[in-house]
Formats: sequence, structure tokens, C-alpha cells
Amino acid sequence: MPLGASVDILVYGQEAMWQWLPIRFLTSGIVMLLWLILHLKPEIPFYRLVGIMAMFVPALCMCWIIYSKDGAVSPYYAALNLVMLGSGIVMRWPLVDSVAILLLTLTAYGIASLAHGTISDWSIFYNNVYFLLLTGAIIVAGTWQYNAVRRSEFDLRYRLDQNREELERTNQKLREMDEVKSRFFANISHELRTPLTLLIAPLEAMLSPKPKSDTEQKELLDTMHGNAMRLLKLINDLLDLVRLESGRVQVKEHRVMVKEFVEGIGTAVRAMAKDKRIRLETHVDPTLGAAKLDSEKLERISLNLLSNAMKFTAAGGKVEFNATRDGDWVEFDVRDTGMGIDAAQLPHIFDRFWQADTSSQRKFQGMGIGLALVKELAEAQGGTVKATSEVGRGTTMSVRLPYVDAPEELEEPPMVETPDDLEMGGNGTTQEWISGLYRRAEMFPAITSLQASLRPIETGIGRSRKPKLLIADDEPDMLRFLKSQLTANFEVLEAVDGLQAVEKAAQFLPDIILSDMMMPEKDGLQVCRELRERVSTRSIPIVLLTARADEKTKMDCLQAGASDFLGKPFSLTEISVRLKNLVDSHLYQRELAVQKQQLEAALEQVKETEVLMVRNEKLAALGRMSAGLIHEINNPLNYASQGLHLLGQVTDMLPESERADFADTLKDVHDGVKRVARIISDLRGFTRMTHETSQVFEFKPVAETVLRFFSHEWKDGIAAEIHVPEGMEVRGDSNQIVQVLVNLVQNSIDAMRTKQYPDGESPLISISAAPAGSKVMVTLRDNGPGISEEIRNKVFDPFFTTKDVGSGMGLGLSICHRIVSEHGGRIDVRSQPGVFTEFELEFPSPDARGTFE
Repeated sequence: MPLGASVDILVYGQEAMWQWLPIRFLTSGIVMLLWLILHLKPEIPFYRLVGIMAMFVPALCMCWIIYSKDGAVSPYYAALNLVMLGSGIVMRWPLVDSVAILLLTLTAYGIASLAHGTISDWSIFYNNVYFLLLTGAIIVAGTWQYNAVRRSEFDLRYRLDQNREELERTNQKLREMDEVKSRFFANISHELRTPLTLLIAPLEAMLSPKPKSDTEQKELLDTMHGNAMRLLKLINDLLDLVRLESGRVQVKEHRVMVKEFVEGIGTAVRAMAKDKRIRLETHVDPTLGAAKLDSEKLERISLNLLSNAMKFTAAGGKVEFNATRDGDWVEFDVRDTGMGIDAAQLPHIFDRFWQADTSSQRKFQGMGIGLALVKELAEAQGGTVKATSEVGRGTTMSVRLPYVDAPEELEEPPMVETPDDLEMGGNGTTQEWISGLYRRAEMFPAITSLQASLRPIETGIGRSRKPKLLIADDEPDMLRFLKSQLTANFEVLEAVDGLQAVEKAAQFLPDIILSDMMMPEKDGLQVCRELRERVSTRSIPIVLLTARADEKTKMDCLQAGASDFLGKPFSLTEISVRLKNLVDSHLYQRELAVQKQQLEAALEQVKETEVLMVRNEKLAALGRMSAGLIHEINNPLNYASQGLHLLGQVTDMLPESERADFADTLKDVHDGVKRVARIISDLRGFTRMTHETSQVFEFKPVAETVLRFFSHEWKDGIAAEIHVPEGMEVRGDSNQIVQVLVNLVQNSIDAMRTKQYPDGESPLISISAAPAGSKVMVTLRDNGPGISEEIRNKVFDPFFTTKDVGSGMGLGLSICHRIVSEHGGRIDVRSQPGVFTEFELEFPSPDARGTFE
């Protein structure tokens, strides 16, 4: 707008330019204000009206200029085209707003033209209006086209987002289905392979040439029969699900007396409830009579629900089986006082293959098809099923079926029989025998008895010389079979879950462990990891039994620390051979470990003996040398003493001026002789072999004696200090403690000779002592080169030395360590390389007699 003043001055002159320039700036200001409102307050209610005003204000400015000059024939109509074009391109209006801008612009132009006066040239006016209309039409069409394209893009993007979300949901469902499938095949592999193993392994045992007693054969046959029934029931459930999914299930209605049916089912499962110590109650609405129902499917539903309720109800709990009438419906309820189901899991419990606990540590086995089968069978009869539960309080499963009175002529189903009433064979047809077999499988107990689930307690373990084998398995039949077959070669311990397996392994330390992979509390992999982390059980070989034979499972077993693994079904011969080989290897390794410990102990004893021999030999040699020195030096010392005495008597005979010097010289010689005599006396005491570690002596004279041994060193610039309280006593052998201090001082002197001291610092050895409770703390410190950290922990090792060959045997500090230890004390070293080395020694104080004796 302000730049348009250049057009004003060229078309209308300078006067017109100055007249319209304020209007142009005012227009720009208003437009900027409206734009700020749009950007800073986009949530204002009339934002579209503000936007139209922002584009219409420049049009009003141009119409004012047209009105004030030339009117309809003014060339400034072109500016209105620019305003409309700018609004269409910049603002991207909706179609209605574009039409509004066009109409407002045309109206403002018409008013400005008419208000200016009579239109002098209608052709020019028509020309201007035509091009304004044409521009407006193009803007409106372009806006419509642009918005149509945007709408199309929005629709496509919206559909794309919907498709993407749908794909994600589908993908999620596929992943969930894949997980369900994987869990299902893992579970079905375990559930089918375990009974299959207990069919093949006992059969192999019976076919072996080793004779079996009648009792053993009966136990094997019972195991095979029970697991064959279990396998048949699992297969029947799977086949029923397939039939229900394919829609080939037919509803066969019978005349069912509800009261007799409920009581019959209760009688059939009462033995199962009694075995688990669960109270079972049945209640039937008196108004229920004969109903038209599919008795076979209703029986499957009832048995599944009751079996499920007793599985999750602990001993001492209660299960109710009730039948009530609700108008045209009959409702069968199974209530238990078990562990309950979490509210988040309730919507899924009737899904196929779904299980609340899918881990390998789950306590309750199953394939996740029992409740799904209940739902399918109920819906096949036009009914429904629902569940209500409270964690820790129990669960109620309710099945509602249409209730229709059954006519008397309708066939009645066979009575529900108990397992004891069902015969193994019969004289009927093959079809009747198969039907009876299916019913026996359906009535077969699907839960572990309370007696079989009890944690076994071991007694009399360790009395046999046979290797100990720990068997861990939550399947009572598998545990009983393995124990019966392996007892001949092993002393068997039993564990019914992973927690007990870890506890018994740590308690009894078996020679080998045979564990199932899927167990409650802790699975086989967790058992392996925990036993490998413990020092006492780290080397015990572990064999895992697994129903999964894929590569990942094998790698998981090996990574967890398993020595070997066997897939189900397994060969009894193979498992016996593998266990024997692993046990033999383990026993050999144990023998080697014992022999290694014995050899290490013998080697340590040899080293200690060698140290003692060297020490005694050194002391003996020192004693012999000292005895000779004492003998050879004592006589000259006596002569020197007598000579000094005689010289002292002639002092008075000397001139007065020479007496003082003569007396001083005589005194120096006399002090030197006395000093040599004290050293000889100290050396005599040092070489005396004593072991009086209980004697009490004053420590300061001992420290002074040690420093006198090195008096020749103090002349070379090495200083020595003693900081020991007067009268402080130590309990022990003074001669041995002198030996310790002599060794330490000699090492300090040798080390300080290798260090270059800066100006103002000289070699210094300091011996200090102070009481510390029942001990006396002695510290010997030097300002030598120090000891590096990597060799600090080795300085007390026998034969360890940093000196050159021939300069030392590396026994000095080792002997010191042994002497201090024999006194009931300790010796330690602290050092800072380049600064200092400090040996700390603890000796018993006089009142600490009992602590080391």
C-alpha cells in the first residue's frame, strides 16, 4: 500500500500523492493489526470475519481513491483485481468467503463510481466491471478447485490413516494369534508328550529282559492306563473344538430329569473332591422337573466346570453345583472358594487356548480349552455362559440354557455313572465299547490328588553308598515312575516343584539332578541358574527333561547351565546311561579336587617347613658366629679395661695442662669399650634360642638395642628416632621381636639407599609404639621409595623378593609374619610410592595373657 504512492505521483501528481499517502499508511496499519489478531488470537469466535476484513480494507482504500478521482473511469480498478487475487492466493478462502470478497469488492466499486458523479464513459465502466467479474470468477473457481483437491487429499489421508490403524489392529491380532498359537503348541506339546512318555517308558521297562514282580508290573500298567486315559481326554477335547468350529455338532435332546442329573454328576466327582479334601454340595430348584436338553453336552459342561473349580480350590475349601430356574431358562452354577480370577482377566477366560498363567513356572497345567469348550457347547444349545469372581474369595461359573418341558415319550439318557461303575470291557458291540471308553476318559480325574502333591520329606538319606540323585517333577506319575526305575542305581531324593529342588540340592548336595523344565514356583531353567550361582552346588551336573525340542529351548537349557537335556518321550535306557556317565564324571572331578587340595596343603607345609629350616639355620649360624666373636672379643676387652684402669691411676702424674685432654681421651676410649661390651651382650641375648612368648618385657630398651646394631649406618647420614613411652611393656619373646625389628630396619636401610633425596630431606627411620586396648601397636616408618601396589600384597610371601640375585632369599618378611602371628598379633604394611613405607605390628599387652595362650 505505501509503495503505491509512486503510482499516485506519476498518474495524478505530487498533490494527490500527499493527499492519499496518510490513507495508504492507515490502511497498512489496520491490515497489520487484523493480521496480529489472527495470529495471536486464532481462537477468537469471529476469526473468518476478521480475515475477510483484513483483505477488504485495502479494497475500501482503493475505492476511496477511485471516488476522489475519476470515478468509474479511474485506472485504479486494477488494484481491486490485485486485492481479490491476493485474497484468493494468500488466504486460501473457503468458497463462501471468496464469493463474499467478490461481492463486497464489486459493491464497493459500484458505490464509489456512482458516488463520484455521472458516469461519463459507460464502455470504460463496463470494461472495468467485466474484468473485475472475470477475476472474481477465476478466484472463486480456483478456490473451489483448490478446496476440492484439499478435501480429496483429506479424505485420502483419512482413509489412509484408517487403513493404517486397521492394519495395525490386524497386525496386532495376528501377533496375538501367533503368540496364542505358540503358547498352544508349547502347552499341547507338554500336555501330550508327558502322558505319551509315561506310556512308552513303562512299556519299554516291561519289555526289558529284566524280570519284574507282579507288584511292579501292576504299577507300570496302572501308570500306562492312567496316562492313556488322560491322553484320550485331551484328544477328545481337541476334536470337540474342531467339530464345534466346523459347525458339524448336532444337538441330541433327551428327557433329562434335572435333579437326578445334578446328583449323578455330584456322585461321579465326589471321589475326586474327597481325595483333595474339598467339600462338594449340590442344590436343585424344586420347580425343575424333566427338561429337553442334550445330556451328553451338559455332562461335558458340568464335568469341565467342576474339574476346573476343584483344580483351583485348596484343600478345606468348598465347591457347590446348583441348578435353578429363571423363567424360560435353567441355570447351572458352579461356585468355589478358590483363588479367584483377576477382573482384568475375566473377559478372556472363555477364549480358546487362553490361560491366566502362561509361564513355564505355572502351578496348574492345562491347554486352555476347557472353558472355551464349555462356551461352545453352551452356545450350540442356544445358551450362554458367564463368570463372576473375586480374587481370594472364589469364582462362580454360570451356564444358562433354554428350559423346555420334555414330553414323556422323549428318550431318557443313560444315568451318569461313577468311575467305579464303568467297566473296562464288555460283551457289547465295538461302538458301545468305544463309547464306554470315551465316558471313562471323560470321568477320569484331571487333577492331581492331594496325597500326590504333598512335598516329600527325605529320611535315611546318606546311609547307602550309591550316588544321590535328586528328581524334580510336578507330575506325580512321572516322579513315581522315574524313582521306581532309577532306585536300583541311585539313592533317590524327590522334589515336587522348583523351589523344593533348589532347597534339597543345597541341603543334601546330590551327585546329579534330573529336573523337569516346566514346574511351579521355579522352572527348570531358574533352578539351573540358582544352583550355578551357589558355590556348594555349582559343580553338580543337571539334566533337564523338556517337552519342547526346538533349537531355542536347547540353547536356553545350555545357557542356564544345564549339563544335558532330554526331550519327551525319552528312552529309559538312554536316560540311565546319560545319568551314569555324568555321575561318574562328577565323582572323578570331586576326587581330583580332593587330591588337589591335599597336594596344595602338602606343598604349603613343605614351604613352611623350608622357611623354618632356613630360619633355624640362619639363627644357628649367627649363634656360632656370635659365640666365636664373643669369645675372641671378650679377652681383648678385658685387657683394654684393665689398661684403662691403670692409665686412669697415672692421670695425676701428668702436667696440669695435659690432664684435662688426657682425661677426655681416656673417657672416650672407656665409653667405646663399654659400648662394644653392650653390643656383645645384646648379641649374646639375640642368639639365645628361646620361645618364651609369655614373658613380659619393656619395649623401649629392645628398640634401642635394635638401633645399636646399625650404629655404623647412622654415620652415613641415615637418622633414626624412637618414640616409645617409658615403662611400656609387651608380652612375648624379646629375642624374636628383636629379630623382627632388625629385619624391618635392614629392609628400610636397603630401600632408602636406592632413593635420591631432594635438598633439605635426609633418610629417616622412626620406631614408635603406643597401647591400643589389649594390644600394643608398634610402627616402623621410613621415608624411602615406598612399595608399589601390585607387589604390596606379596611382600610376606615366602621367597618373594625384589632384590638382585644373591642379595636376599625373600624369607625375611615371611619369617617376621610368622613370628608376629605366633605371638597372637598381626603385621601389615602401608605405603605411598616415592613418599614412605610403614609397617604396623600388633603385639599382646601384658594384660592380654589369655588372648594368645
